[in-house]
Amino acid sequence: MDKSLIRNFSIIAHIDHGKSTLADRIIELTNAISKREFHDQLLDDMDLERERGITIKASAIRLDYSAKDGKAYCLNLIDTPGHVDFTYEVSKSIAACEGALLLVDASQGVEAQTVANLYLALEHNLTIIPVINKIDLQNADINKVRKQIVDILGLEREEILLASAKEGRGTEEILERVIKKISPPRGDAANPLQALIFDSRFDTYKGAVLFIRLVNGTVRKGMKVRMMHAGNIYEVKEVGVFKPKPTEIEQLSCGEVGYLGCNIKDASEVVIGDTITDTENPAAIALPGYRKVNPMVYCGIYPVMPKDFPDLKDAIQKMKLSDASFVFEPESSAALGMGFRCGFLGLLHIEIIQERLEREYGLNLVITTPSVVYKITTKNGDKLDVDNPSKFPRPELIASAEEPFARVYIITPKDSIGDTMKLAEARRSVYKSTEFLDEERVRLVYEMPIAEVITDFYDKIKSITKGYGSLDYEMIDYRKTEVVKLDILINGDPIDALSSLINKEKAAFKGRALVQKLKETIPRHLFKIAIQAAIGGHVIAREDVSALGKHVTGKCYGGDITRKRKLWEKQKEGKKRLKQFGKVEIPQEAFFAALKT
Repeated sequence: MDKSLIRNFSIIAHIDHGKSTLADRIIELTNAISKREFHDQLLDDMDLERERGITIKASAIRLDYSAKDGKAYCLNLIDTPGHVDFTYEVSKSIAACEGALLLVDASQGVEAQTVANLYLALEHNLTIIPVINKIDLQNADINKVRKQIVDILGLEREEILLASAKEGRGTEEILERVIKKISPPRGDAANPLQALIFDSRFDTYKGAVLFIRLVNGTVRKGMKVRMMHAGNIYEVKEVGVFKPKPTEIEQLSCGEVGYLGCNIKDASEVVIGDTITDTENPAAIALPGYRKVNPMVYCGIYPVMPKDFPDLKDAIQKMKLSDASFVFEPESSAALGMGFRCGFLGLLHIEIIQERLEREYGLNLVITTPSVVYKITTKNGDKLDVDNPSKFPRPELIASAEEPFARVYIITPKDSIGDTMKLAEARRSVYKSTEFLDEERVRLVYEMPIAEVITDFYDKIKSITKGYGSLDYEMIDYRKTEVVKLDILINGDPIDALSSLINKEKAAFKGRALVQKLKETIPRHLFKIAIQAAIGGHVIAREDVSALGKHVTGKCYGGDITRKRKLWEKQKEGKKRLKQFGKVEIPQEAFFAALKT
């Protein structure tokens, strides 16, 4: 294909600004799918995405478009997520494009993730086409939003397009601007093959399917290719494009986006960001790829039934294929057996991975309390990275501790400034600046421990601002802190899966909240259950689950009182024995309660 007729672009925006709806209108306009097969959120192919109304995975599609200049163009569109927890998905998509549509909601205006995604696109030198979407809404304020785009984002007023993705208005103008403004891909089909793996997924029959963007050269069925970083050699079994269903074609050439099937059965052999080259005429150097992702939060994932561990291992390896920001390593727990210590970009990321593992692979899982990575220096001078409470040294061995800090950007309506600042200050934050974006909205900048951001901070911001607030954050450095290990004891036995690392100031509050939550979720047994929160040997909170009662004297009608006393003593001895040998069953809901406390 003539690469001058190819345009590779993505859609970027804050969450719920209409990316998936605009993608639907573009697909309809280009007749990429029949009306019978069409449904809303077409590129969101997971049930989870449609249920929650958010994009989780970036999706690619190839479209044929006849422009007003009479030429037939090939458009490769990548729809991206908007939530802060899935920024890595956006960065992967951007690296496979030359341009991006930046969507801004006509009623919400420029939000935190709008700014973050714009800077991400500018880092890759992408051509930006600003679009004000949802102009059909009654509370749309186009002039105000246009001013925000010019003042905050620094884009030209004349470049801004107006659209209503819901009604289909402005879609054709957007595609014409894409063809006019976004440059065709560079590279040469005659050069040695260089193809960037920007995503992948696992197919039961085909193995790992690689999503690629060709920078140089050509790839066709039957070729022998090599992964330049991993070093593995494979034969290409299938070459194709997404229309939107996978469609096999003869070959992919320089500038095109498509997929390869190489019958790779081991998911761990695929590295997102690797470069594919020809074994006979290899490229001299690999493409830059992606920066290594740094997880913000860690937690343990365990099967409820220990026999399911091999299935969990297989599922997690396949999950890694479709989510490169997800990292894991095996670990074991005295309470839960074998499992994995996993790294995530935030709490929503944890929820999504858990739901996908349970739905797509039929697993029943337990998630342990999340924790960030603390840097511990011992009195011997050893430096430890601790992401798991089980690795935390004894308090008398610790010389100093550091925790990760983030720079947090909060955009809030001016009416909610006081409540938002009060919330931020309660999270051990350091105030940095206030900037009025316009008459109605303010941007607050704080430096805050990541441990305080990843819990429910985003939800609280949304609640305080009635849905109009937004949040973005970036890690900046590590700072000194006082961290302790909070243990949960059930009848005197520590449950390592419920242990957590927490700032010393917050430990007593969290300990009390946790034991109260566990009291509500652990069912009553035939013996009394003591639930305690402890730091070292010091118990800071306690709740008791009373024993189930049995009316042993119910059948004693009258008679001597000594007979009843004898039965009560016998019951008391039995309960003592139960308490000594009885095992407390902790339901899955208790672990979920600990996760959200």
